[in-house]
Amino acid sequence: MHSPPAAELTQSLKSLAKEAGFFLCGAAPAIRPPHYDFFCQWLDRGLAGGMSYLPDRRAAYAHPRSILDRAQSVLMLGASYFVGYGSDLPLPAGHGRIAKYAWGGEDYHDWIHPRLKKMIQSVQKDWPSVQARGVVDTAPLLERDFARLAGLGWVGKNTLSINKRFGSYFFLAAIILDAELEYDQPHESDHCGTCTRCLEACPTQAFPEPGVLDARRCISYLTIEHRGAVDPQLREGIGDWWFGCDVCQDVCPWNRHADVEPLATPTPATLEPTVSLREILLLDEASFRERFRGTPMWRSKREGAVRNAAYVVGNRRDPSLVEELSRLLATDTSPTVRGACAWALGRIATPTADKALQQQQAYETDAEVQNEIRAALSRRPNVPVSTNLA
Repeated sequence: MHSPPAAELTQSLKSLAKEAGFFLCGAAPAIRPPHYDFFCQWLDRGLAGGMSYLPDRRAAYAHPRSILDRAQSVLMLGASYFVGYGSDLPLPAGHGRIAKYAWGGEDYHDWIHPRLKKMIQSVQKDWPSVQARGVVDTAPLLERDFARLAGLGWVGKNTLSINKRFGSYFFLAAIILDAELEYDQPHESDHCGTCTRCLEACPTQAFPEPGVLDARRCISYLTIEHRGAVDPQLREGIGDWWFGCDVCQDVCPWNRHADVEPLATPTPATLEPTVSLREILLLDEASFRERFRGTPMWRSKREGAVRNAAYVVGNRRDPSLVEELSRLLATDTSPTVRGACAWALGRIATPTADKALQQQQAYETDAEVQNEIRAALSRRPNVPVSTNLA
């Protein structure tokens, strides 16, 4: 079979993208990503943290052919999750913040993938010889490189793709094809200028230099991807963020007047920008599964969700949740959860919190949790601290 005309196929794909709700669309050649070597250096510096799937697939990121044999083109797409306001919204008592991309509750993979599949099926109906694969940040593709090559925008100092008109609150998706397209002009210019607001605003100083993210310090990484206890030096920086973080985007001038409506299938009335911390602290595995399966929050697992809630309670020094923290400290099977609760109780530092720490100190068998309890009690000058493991 003959290959479809590049111009006709490109126009068809762009029309289908618009129908599917993608507000950004551009085509780029399937080549070695311009920043592949930079990506490898980033991995070698250990800045990916515990995301082992990145270095494990290092070689695959070198070319889109690792995703689709004979790949010739990459169609890059942008799906908005812009909601028009930032993290300065008042936070209700006893609540933690959620990153905007998760406000609708639906996993974005679950509503973007069907759109990509429908686009591919429509193309193959007219041109059966075309092979294509749709991907949404799970395949080894340096999406931001190809977004720039496709003219969608530039990569900001906070390492996110930014569009001059639409800001940065959008998901990137791609369709990789074994056919030639009419390619858009790459976005060569950088419109960050001398602005460093994103770098300065990061509560955990996760940017060692412009355009470089140390994931090990990033609140989004710490609350979603990281497993186990968070470095004590970073916990206070997590602040009110229970799941993810929007700080570096909220302060970006390009998001102030973003000219785009949200694509999200949930209506604004269903958006949930915060979560009840008490509700999270009461979750067992079964209730976590029932509450969050099929949502972005599933990624953190129950242990991470409860750990995050404890850190936020500790940062807010909320005495109304001492009972829940004390129960988890005494009964939860996860040392990570018990340690987070010990830290939070130490921050709250009421007599009831101190008592819970002292009682658990007598029974705790995990060395790391014992360390957390001792550290929490050591901040209370009038409370005895045991130096022996139970």
